[in-house]
Amino acid sequence: MKIVIVTGMSGAGKSTALNVFEDLDYYCIDNMPPELLSSFAELIRNSVPKTDRLCFAVDIRSGELFSKFRESVQALRDSGIEVSVVFVDCDDSVLINRYKETRRRHPLEDEASGNLLRAIEMEREQMSFAREIADIYLDSSQITTSAFRKRLRSLFEGGRGEMIINVVSFGFMFGVPKDADLVFDVRCLKNPFYVPELRSKTGLDDEVFNYVFAADNAETMYRKIKDLVSFLVPLYVTEGKTRLVVAFGCTGGKHRSVSFARRLCDDLTSDGLDARVEHRCAER
Repeated sequence: MKIVIVTGMSGAGKSTALNVFEDLDYYCIDNMPPELLSSFAELIRNSVPKTDRLCFAVDIRSGELFSKFRESVQALRDSGIEVSVVFVDCDDSVLINRYKETRRRHPLEDEASGNLLRAIEMEREQMSFAREIADIYLDSSQITTSAFRKRLRSLFEGGRGEMIINVVSFGFMFGVPKDADLVFDVRCLKNPFYVPELRSKTGLDDEVFNYVFAADNAETMYRKIKDLVSFLVPLYVTEGKTRLVVAFGCTGGKHRSVSFARRLCDDLTSDGLDARVEHRCAER
């Protein structure tokens, strides 16, 4: 049996995540009290017909019961069940805007005397231990709902037990991805933005791709990065890591970083690795 527990900040995308897991044929339950996780898993294990994939959303709505979250997750793991904890996060400023747009109330707003920012701060404090034990961290601050769904699907559609490598391009002007394990800055290379006929294109266009790698030292830089990643992957696998996020950043996230991410994903795939690419800022 495999159980995915989705937790994290209210408004960060847990409901969207549950919808993704439903599409992946998981049996999903929202707002599950932590202490009932083991009992429900046992009930499903003995049910007819059987299902071997469950997804629960567990968060601050459980009130005081949420304090049992860590112990409940460990109890599942001690029983031999494969458990993945996904923590969905988002910047405070983005959360505030989302609540204003949807006009929904934060679960802790009453305790915070109606102060939304204080409610978010309180939740972040109470969720800190859940973040510490999470296996996967997803930041929805700077990506669209569609990109968020695609990212989550890519993490759980892969072969079980295999290393999944997510290669990401981004723009430093929009912030460094919080879920990145390895970050490479390619702003030292010539910027196609200053070439009028390339400015509106991205690294997905061959004209930009070829321009980036024709620059002095671009090929040498790429080869050294590729060698480093290839060297590190088996070391991470040995230590039990199943997901690796490699991020390339340039100024706007449209040209140099996209070119490097595109090429690395293609090369890793050619090497027989499960690599997926995501361009977070290319369409901005």
